[in-house]
Amino acid sequence: MTNDVTRRGVLKSAAAATAAGIVGAAFPAPYIRNAEAATLELRWLGWEHYNVRPIVEGFERQYGVRVSAGFFDGNSEAYNKLRGGGTDDFDLVMADGFWPRLYARQGLTQAVDYGKIANMNAVFDDFKAPNYMLLLDDAGETPIAAPNCWGGYGFTVNMDRVDDADARSVGLLFNEKYAGHLSTSARFEENIALAGILAAHQLGTKDAARPDGKSFNPYVLTDAELARAKELLIKQKGLLLTRWNDEDTLERLLRAQAVWASPEWSGIYRRIHFDRLDGTSNLNMIHVLKPEEGGLGWVDTWCITTGVTDSETLELAHKWIDWRLSADNMAIVATDVGWSPTVDVRDRIPERYVETLFLNNTAAIRGLYQFDAPSSPEKWERVWSEVEAA
Repeated sequence: MTNDVTRRGVLKSAAAATAAGIVGAAFPAPYIRNAEAATLELRWLGWEHYNVRPIVEGFERQYGVRVSAGFFDGNSEAYNKLRGGGTDDFDLVMADGFWPRLYARQGLTQAVDYGKIANMNAVFDDFKAPNYMLLLDDAGETPIAAPNCWGGYGFTVNMDRVDDADARSVGLLFNEKYAGHLSTSARFEENIALAGILAAHQLGTKDAARPDGKSFNPYVLTDAELARAKELLIKQKGLLLTRWNDEDTLERLLRAQAVWASPEWSGIYRRIHFDRLDGTSNLNMIHVLKPEEGGLGWVDTWCITTGVTDSETLELAHKWIDWRLSADNMAIVATDVGWSPTVDVRDRIPERYVETLFLNNTAAIRGLYQFDAPSSPEKWERVWSEVEAA
């Protein structure tokens, strides 16, 4: 009888224990006599706020493995890391909007088997095909990603300072009436995309036939739309108090009422609104998830890299996705991280989170333009340079 424990055996034992209801069971690492090999490791690349220790440690105990993570600030950084050899360094990568399709198109990620992810059944229909197609490849046939959380890049607005008639329009960010009390982030892609939405609305091209034959996408602007967006952004420069680099800075400015309106991911709004509910603040803020002309949104996802070639790691990667999608773990993400799950956890979290995470309004994702890579990075970078120099 051998003392060796195969990596596949560890996974099968853990799966059997799960089926038997032993949710918190811990399993030993594979014992290798020469002591040169270690416990099976799962490596993921994603946004740091998802590195939630109770969730990660629970997975490690459940499957007797070790989880390690690398982090990035945005999709383009992750994309460059994968292209630079990161598929050999990471088994999973996170992405949002159209980016999973770009990864798959470039051969950086592989198909995801939903048959191995039981908790896909708990995902809101709004985040599954045919309602949401970006989890599938360009042909709309093969799953290439599994959903995690969702949200928008909407506007947090001080309703004691901004007129109700102005509050729900992208034009608010370019409105001279609020000069000196507006802010945006320093993310040039989203600044151009938001200006592009307003530009296309003003030009009447948003709902017209597009040169590429597709529907309007603010990351795929015509030259005329891009030129108008540049004009708007140059005008906007004189109206801004600042472009913020971190959310803590924006939160301080909103609380001090130095800034009356700014795009953000709703996390700051949530904290300020909770203080109002608790009676520790009288700030009257709303978050406009979907502006009148259209807004930006995202569904962030888990993708499996093409660096995963052995069956054990591939099996483990699917188990990781399934683990993250469990209602118990998604409830932790909702309350501890403050992001809106794609899984229905409304019966597990306080009502204040249900409201501010827009979990009664998941259909809103259908009306938000999803984050994407600019169709012409060179043009966009040139436009931004000209805006900065103006």
